[in-house]
Amino acid sequence: MGDFLSFTGRHVFVAGGSSGINLGIAQAFARAGAQVTVMSRSPDKVQQAADGLKALGAEALGISADVRDPAAVEAALRQAHAQFGDIDVLISGAAGNFIAPAAELSPNGFRTVVDIDLNGTFHVLRLAYPMLKKPGASIINISAPQGVNPTMYQVHACAAKAGIDMMTRVLAMEWGEAGVRVNAIAPGPIADTEGMRRLAPSPEALRRATETVPLQRMGTLDDVANAALFLASAQAGYITGVVLPVDGGAALPGGRDMRSSYTPREAA
Repeated sequence: MGDFLSFTGRHVFVAGGSSGINLGIAQAFARAGAQVTVMSRSPDKVQQAADGLKALGAEALGISADVRDPAAVEAALRQAHAQFGDIDVLISGAAGNFIAPAAELSPNGFRTVVDIDLNGTFHVLRLAYPMLKKPGASIINISAPQGVNPTMYQVHACAAKAGIDMMTRVLAMEWGEAGVRVNAIAPGPIADTEGMRRLAPSPEALRRATETVPLQRMGTLDDVANAALFLASAQAGYITGVVLPVDGGAALPGGRDMRSSYTPREAA
């Protein structure tokens, strides 16, 4: 790891950081020397995550709070700020999702996903703003391909993620003057995550999902974490307002559909 990916002495706050992609990101920053705060709804999971980060040699703090509750989010941020000081890197990644045709999706189901993903992202960013290191802070939202690509049975997630993508761009504009960069990562199909277990619950579904990826493999937690390290680093110091796909090319239109119907012909 080069010096440009060292985060020694820097405070990284990860909302939704007790499992999956977000925990992988927290672990990467811990290995890079950061002081890491993870916030998640489950007290047991967040404590387990913090203990794991400490086992990697990091100073770490775990706080239980629900991103849908602004008062709880603000209290968690204040606790983290009191322990580690200004936040250098803010990761907002709390999310919920499930497959449901729109005609069968309850208003409560739609509202729940929007509350966690979109409203929760706003709560984290807005309430963290006074505690960010300015200038110099980096914010990274965790979005998804559904923010750009309309996806059947995902109207709730598509709406929420599209909102996160636009929030990323708007806040990059508004907060750039203060020296705060705001970007997002849109992970594609990432192995060993709750999202893939829900969206591809069988070996056959997982095989079909893999075939749609131009790089012909599932992504890994490290693939996403490495992108987060880069976006938060000085090497990305002139990058803001970007929604970066980390998906092996899965969001590119066309490719696999055309190849499946193409039969090579002999050269004339």
